[in-house]
Amino acid sequence: MRGAKSAKWVAIAGVVALTATACGGGDDDKGSGKVDPKGIVSYANGEPQNLLQPSNTMEAYGSVVIDALFTGLVHYDKQGNITYENAESVTPDKANKVWTVKLKKGWKFHDNTPVTAKSYVDAWNWAADPANGQQNSAWYRDIVGYDDVHPAKGKAKKKAMSGLKVVDENTFTITLKNGIPYYQYKLVYKPFFPLPAAALKDPKKYGEAPVGNGPYKFSKWDRKKLISVRTWPGYKGEDKPKNGGIDFKAYTKDTAAYADLKSDNVDTMPIVPNSELANFKNDFGDRAIVSDYSALNTVNFAFYQPQWKKTDIKVLQGLSMAIDRDTIAKTVFYGTRESATGWVAKGVKGYQDDACGKFCKFDPKAAKDSIKAGGGVPGNKIQIQYNADQPHKDWVVAVCNSITKATGVKCTGDAVTDFAADTEIRDQKKVKSMYRSGWVLDYPFNGNFLADLYGTGVDGNKGGFSDKKFDKLTAEADKAKTIDDSAELYQKAEKELVNSFPGIPLWYNKTLSAYSNNVKKIEFDQAGDPILSDVEVFEK
Repeated sequence: MRGAKSAKWVAIAGVVALTATACGGGDDDKGSGKVDPKGIVSYANGEPQNLLQPSNTMEAYGSVVIDALFTGLVHYDKQGNITYENAESVTPDKANKVWTVKLKKGWKFHDNTPVTAKSYVDAWNWAADPANGQQNSAWYRDIVGYDDVHPAKGKAKKKAMSGLKVVDENTFTITLKNGIPYYQYKLVYKPFFPLPAAALKDPKKYGEAPVGNGPYKFSKWDRKKLISVRTWPGYKGEDKPKNGGIDFKAYTKDTAAYADLKSDNVDTMPIVPNSELANFKNDFGDRAIVSDYSALNTVNFAFYQPQWKKTDIKVLQGLSMAIDRDTIAKTVFYGTRESATGWVAKGVKGYQDDACGKFCKFDPKAAKDSIKAGGGVPGNKIQIQYNADQPHKDWVVAVCNSITKATGVKCTGDAVTDFAADTEIRDQKKVKSMYRSGWVLDYPFNGNFLADLYGTGVDGNKGGFSDKKFDKLTAEADKAKTIDDSAELYQKAEKELVNSFPGIPLWYNKTLSAYSNNVKKIEFDQAGDPILSDVEVFEK
């Protein structure tokens, strides 16, 4: 709901976007009718993968709901500077190792219990325990004592990380294993949200009807149909809603959502279908939205499968060179995508152009030669898994055709029903060959697209990639004295990925959406999500 959103797996395929701009110059005076401050905004979403728990949400459909219900310690503005939300301050010592968090007083959860230092510390310790099955647990890995609570093997040796200490009701400290200059940026992400005491007593019940501290309060969850949240009058943050609530409508087909958007039966959607890219500006006029945001699309390898375990790196590089990104961007995406040149999205500190070099440039001869020199693709065929509830089929087919034409390797799409099923297959390490992936920033720093996705054993690393040299370089980056020094060292780590190729960079994203006649205006943020708390609804 605020200027940018937490990192997540994005369900859609797709410079910091200062604001989303409506084509045709916008129309702030549209609909001279009165605004209803209790009006409900509707958003075309999908069914979340898991229960609505902040530390167990790493995908788009659940993320947008969690962000409506919770407010974290910090966020950041359009220039990438830290802003304080539930925190009064987050201050490091000289070594960037011990961080002191002071909370703003008077904040409460939706059940009217106070938000305290203990609300954060208890929530993080609970989520770190492997017995609680939270998929974002590795986000606490920097904290002293994490290895005791979440050992590499076996059950937890302790219930609490020794690096977390409650000082008083509104103060706690975080002691890290090593100093990290940009650590406060990590605190933006959902695993660092607080939980009320009741959530830890009955996590399943809580996940079905979460109690947060954010601008909206949970109302109901009609599975695979609708999640409703309503404005909470006790909210202490600055981003108080300008409407009465949000209905997150679950769609299984983007074309159905688009039809409802045209008919004013839903107020906005994540991205228009590929089939409508040529038409949506004409369909919506000044209500059409085109904006950049910090996200990257890739095709990643399931390294746990025999096909890739011992395959020569030249084969992976060859597959990348066999993809005609520019032509696919022009034809399938009507020029609304930009070919990626590395593993970090635009608009974040440390972004560098051409980190992938020649391996992200279309070169059919070099591609075929490289695959041959590497011993060929095992079985001479690959599959790309994707979720069928979003517009992926066309570009997957185009990528496969490009690979097959250039190299002779048979490539087919592997469609699964929806995004929840797609992410579940990844979590269970059952991807057959390769999978389409999209990642949107958690915080505006290149390390978020590198260590948080390709570090050995981290939660975001769904393909089982592991490279000791890369891990060493990211560890050195985390030990830097300043954020700028750390970003520079992460650039070195990114360039090292050409020698291990965890995934094939494809395109940088753009938000392509629109809004209905029911609302005054909708803008999308740097994370590609609508800023729903700012939406004003017209009286009916």
